[in-house]
Amino acid sequence: MNPYVVPGLVLVVLVTIGIGAYGLRVARTTSDFLVASRSVSPSWNAAAIGGEYLSAASFLGVAGLILRYGVDVLWYPVGFAAGYLALLLFVAAPLRRSGAFTLPDFCEVRLRSPTLRRLATIFVVFIGCLYLVPQLQGAGLTFTTVTGGSYTWGAVVVGLVVTANVALGGMRAITFVQAFQYWLKLTALAVPVIFLVLQWQADGRPAVASPTGPVFHAATTVEIRHDAVLLVDGALRTVHSGDSVDFAAGDPVPEVSTVDGRRGDDWLLPGREGGLFVTYSLILATFLGTMGLPHVLVRFYTNPDGASARRTTLVVLGLVGAFYLLPTLYGVLGRIYAPQLLMTGRTDAVVLVLPEAALGSGPLGRLLGALVTAGALAAFLSTSSGLLTSVAGVVYTDVLHADRGGSVRDFRLATLLSAALPLTLSVYVADLDVSRVVGLAFAVAASSFCPLLVLGIWWRRLTDVGAAAGILVGGGAAMAAVLVTVLGPPLTGWPARLVGQPAAWTVPLAFTVMVTGSLLTARRVPRDVGATMLRLHAPESLRLQERSPSAP
Repeated sequence: MNPYVVPGLVLVVLVTIGIGAYGLRVARTTSDFLVASRSVSPSWNAAAIGGEYLSAASFLGVAGLILRYGVDVLWYPVGFAAGYLALLLFVAAPLRRSGAFTLPDFCEVRLRSPTLRRLATIFVVFIGCLYLVPQLQGAGLTFTTVTGGSYTWGAVVVGLVVTANVALGGMRAITFVQAFQYWLKLTALAVPVIFLVLQWQADGRPAVASPTGPVFHAATTVEIRHDAVLLVDGALRTVHSGDSVDFAAGDPVPEVSTVDGRRGDDWLLPGREGGLFVTYSLILATFLGTMGLPHVLVRFYTNPDGASARRTTLVVLGLVGAFYLLPTLYGVLGRIYAPQLLMTGRTDAVVLVLPEAALGSGPLGRLLGALVTAGALAAFLSTSSGLLTSVAGVVYTDVLHADRGGSVRDFRLATLLSAALPLTLSVYVADLDVSRVVGLAFAVAASSFCPLLVLGIWWRRLTDVGAAAGILVGGGAAMAAVLVTVLGPPLTGWPARLVGQPAAWTVPLAFTVMVTGSLLTARRVPRDVGATMLRLHAPESLRLQERSPSAP
């Protein structure tokens, strides 16, 4: 076991708790806990958004998918980053000008419908839990990979630290924590990758793909955890759980019956993993889903005004875009130095094992391994904090009805309630693919809140009935696809594609139903829609001039 890992993890946890404790000193009111009293500057907010957005799926999952499937899954980091462009153009400033605290708040501000608000609450909680479970799952995976300890302990420890931070300090404390953790994550990936690339150069730049498939760069022993059939040099070999299989340097990595992965030089070719439908569906989910993620949107409520919300989004584009260059390199280099993960199926662990696999088990490899492990822990902590804060805010205002005179104690109770379900679920879903589960959360967000926000902000004829119908039909269909994917039997062919990546049909369905339903119920357009639209789109400077008695 790496002797630097546990001290590194303890240090990250202590610093996180310390920063949260500092935030607690300045968090006094419910507005501090919900939206940091709308006083966060663009630079701080952008770093905090980067901290919470770059989750376990970004830190571990993207590299693992690239290791396994190749260039097809580059759409994940591209879509994750590009989603902020759509957010910048269509949502950021008007959403801040709405004056809402949560997404359900926005529904009532725009469409004056308590029923729609309750429906939005259900979707916020579902998306939050769906996104939060993989973060805790990733924490358990990291704990098991680097210490050999229990998966459950990793998930539970992260869950408890996050719950304590959110409950004690709310949005005010979490802002400081997430900003620190963005820079820690960036450093944790950027520093080791410099040494990894230099090692690749020193090794003569070995190819990342060949017609015969990946090979072992060094002598490797693979521990078999599940019964499987290996295809070795054209011959089938049955192995059982607990077996060890030795490979010499240069041996081809065998195909394993229990692991789905791409082999040979087609790893570098696009268009093989599910076809164009899956590609376009993934692009839609990641590009439009960002606009509907509650934990991302709630951060824009913390800006002082709409202009600062736009500046925040612009800075986030740069921070997130720079980050996503790094997991891609880990996935590519993992093909050379950690191909055994293709046999075990634990490709999500490539970021954690690559430093020692490439640089050896000396002090440098171990120190860099501890650094990436600390960065992974920061990813779980920061994203989990943002998700829990957004869900707790909705539970606080809409389930406990504390918006009618609630206290800080009510917010803390909402935090405990919001953490209970995902923490319990994470203990039982250790075998889910982190990035694919998060991708499904993006699909649900893209099929529910994205149409609601785009039409609610830019189309004055939207009605509460149309919005509710679109969320139920489009978002409900995406939600059903998630449940079938996670809990249902394995599917093949087109049913597997339609359910596994549903955004290509659920997003257009949601928009169509919202528009059609609104046109059929045109009489339900709120009477004050003109004033509401002016509030969403008029710059704050114009409003200040209107209120000033000295204005010309």
